[in-house]
Amino acid sequence: MGWVMTGDIAEYDETAGFFLRSRPVENTVLITVAESLRARGLTAYGDAPAVMGFFLSAGCVAGAFVHTPPFPLLLSAMPEQAVTELAKTLAAERLRLPGVTGRHQLAEIFAERWRAETGSGFTIWERRRLYRLEEVCVPDTPGQARLAEPGDRDLLLDWYHDAEREIRKRPGDHAAAVDDRIAYGGLTLWERDGTPVALAGRTRMVAGMVRIAPVYTPPEHRRHGYGAAATAAVGRAVVAAGAEEVVVFADLANPGINAIHRRIGFQPLDDYLVISFGGRGA
Repeated sequence: MGWVMTGDIAEYDETAGFFLRSRPVENTVLITVAESLRARGLTAYGDAPAVMGFFLSAGCVAGAFVHTPPFPLLLSAMPEQAVTELAKTLAAERLRLPGVTGRHQLAEIFAERWRAETGSGFTIWERRRLYRLEEVCVPDTPGQARLAEPGDRDLLLDWYHDAEREIRKRPGDHAAAVDDRIAYGGLTLWERDGTPVALAGRTRMVAGMVRIAPVYTPPEHRRHGYGAAATAAVGRAVVAAGAEEVVVFADLANPGINAIHRRIGFQPLDDYLVISFGGRGA
């Protein structure tokens, strides 16, 4: 029993794939990130290759993680014992972690154990709520949706950059991600009078599940419902394409966004934390 780490996406998928896909909603981030690594390579999210691992208990996978530097460690659902052992294992490997993302309780357990093992302090960077689409309620918003095309690339890169800067996420080069999304139809623009006014993205469909992200409206176009309309349009489109589960995250510090998700048919499921490491622990 214990953790096995790998830098081989094929090995990871062969061993942990069934476990993750058996619960695609609660493991939405891990399985969609793993799908991107398969499609774009181990450096899809940064210069350093991804590191993955799975927890074996009585010969069965009972937990998994993915770390794509420079982003936080991603935790699947797993027993508390596995979380504690993972922190010990990664600390022994001297892996440098900027943070951790996972279900509320699991992320807190990992952060506490990481502090005990490494002395690193931590702060909660974001509290997120996961929503599942029950029934699409399309808002009556002027305009229409269309899939982004290669000619939209420069606009999309500007919007990705602006969104990242606005919410203080870790910097990155989004060119490859935008190109990939355009290629598989993963970005939808909401247009008003022929002008793009909002964006809603989606992941590839994995195990019948799609996650909507990112959603962005430039400041000059806000408070008109364009982001909600784009989100609803994506939800309706992926359901029509065969998605059995459609999910989205919302920052709990933004009650307006959470209310919008409810209005267009999403229901809350669970809470997650994004925790940043740094400094010396108390």
